[in-house]
Amino acid sequence: MDIFDKLINDFQSSSAWLEFSVLIACLLLAYGAMRGLHARYGHLNDGKPSVWIGRHALDGALFPLLALVLVFTSQEILARFSTVFWLRVAVSLLVSLSVIRFVARVLSRTFPHSTVVRLIERIFSWLAWGAAVLHSIGLLPQVMEELEALQFNIGKTPVSLLNLIEGTLSAGLMMVAVLWLSTLFEQKVINQWVSDLSMRKVAMNITRSVLILVGLLVSLSMVGVDLTALSVMGGAIGVGLGFGMQKIASNYVSGFLVLIERALRIGDNVRVDGFEGRITDIRTRYTIIRALNGRESIVPNETLITQRVENLTGFDVKFGLSTNIVVGMDSDVEQVRGILLDAAAAQPRVLKTPAPSVALVDFVEQGLQFSLSYYINDPQNGQGNVRSEVNLAVLRGLRAAGVSLPVPKQVVQITERGGVVAQAAEKSS
Repeated sequence: MDIFDKLINDFQSSSAWLEFSVLIACLLLAYGAMRGLHARYGHLNDGKPSVWIGRHALDGALFPLLALVLVFTSQEILARFSTVFWLRVAVSLLVSLSVIRFVARVLSRTFPHSTVVRLIERIFSWLAWGAAVLHSIGLLPQVMEELEALQFNIGKTPVSLLNLIEGTLSAGLMMVAVLWLSTLFEQKVINQWVSDLSMRKVAMNITRSVLILVGLLVSLSMVGVDLTALSVMGGAIGVGLGFGMQKIASNYVSGFLVLIERALRIGDNVRVDGFEGRITDIRTRYTIIRALNGRESIVPNETLITQRVENLTGFDVKFGLSTNIVVGMDSDVEQVRGILLDAAAAQPRVLKTPAPSVALVDFVEQGLQFSLSYYINDPQNGQGNVRSEVNLAVLRGLRAAGVSLPVPKQVVQITERGGVVAQAAEKSS
C-alpha cells in the first residue's frame, strides 16, 4: 500500500471526535499543572524567565513536554482499540515544540542580545517543524534514506549528507544542554555558595569550559568520530598555542590568575596606563574598565600581570580639579587670591583637607594668570557640576570686587593675508 493511501485510510478510519476530545483534555491538564507550578515557583528566578516554567504559564519548555507525555500515553492506549491519526500528528508537533522551546529559552538566556543566535533559532525552528510534518505523514524515513544516499568523501572517509546533518544537530543540541547545565549550576550552586564576584567568575568559567569540553567529546563520539585521532589534533593545537596563539593563551591564563589571586576584583577603582576607572567585568581575554565619563577601556589581561596597575579601592582617594583665570595687570594679588579661595571653600563637595590653593602661574599679555586647585572625593557624582559651581562663584566674586577681566585680542590673520595677496596681484598686473 502506498504511503499516501495508508495515510488516507488512517484518516478515514480514525475517530476524530474522540481523538480531539482526548487531545483537548490533555492540553487542559497540562495547562492546569503549569498554572500551579508557575504560581508556586515562578517567582524564584530573580525576575528572569525560566527555561522550563517561563515568565508566564505557557511560554516555558515544560508545558509542551508535559502535554507530550499525556498525549503520547493517550495515543498508546487508544491504539489498542482503534486506528489513531490525529494524536500521532499531535505527538510529532509537541516533540518539535518541546525541543524548540528548550533550545530557544537556553540560547536567549545565554546570549540575550545576539542577532546571530536569533537567526540560528529560526533556522532550527523551521527544520524541527519540517521534521515533525514529515514524521507525522510518514515521509521522514524515505527522506532520511535519500539523504543517506548522497555521499561524498572527506579525505579517504566517505560521509553522507545524513551523517553531516545528524552530527551538526547532535553537537548543537549537546552544546545547548551544556549551556543549560552550566547556567543551572551557576544559579543553584555558585551564586549561593560563592559570595565574592571574582571567585564566582572563576568558578563559572572553569565549569563552563569543562562542560563544553565534555559535551564536545560526547557529541563527537555520538557521530562516530574516533576520539583517539584527536591526539594528533591536540598536538597541533599545542604547537599553534606555542607560536601563533601565544598572546591569546597568555591573556587567557592571565585572566584566571587575576581572578584567583584576587589582587584586582570586579568593582575596584584602578589606574592602568594613565586610564582611570572602575572594573566592570573580567573576561577570559580582557578586562573592561569604565571611566567616570562613561568611556570604556578594554585592557588585555596580560597587561594586568606584566605592567604596573594602581588599585585605588580601599584608600582615601582624592581627585584634583583646577580653574585657571586671567585678571588685569593692575589687580590686587591678595584680593584675587582670597576671592578664589572663598569661591572653592563655599562648595560643600570641595574637601577642607587638603585645602584649596591658589598660585600665580604666569604673566601673560592680557594680565596675571591664576590657578585655583581643589579636591573632591566623590567623583562618581560628577566633576563638571562642582567645577561649574566654583567657576560661577569665582566670576561673581571678581565682578563684585571690581576686578578687571581682560578680553583676549582677536587677530584676524585671514584678512591680512588677503591684503598681501591683493597687493601682490596688483604688482603682477
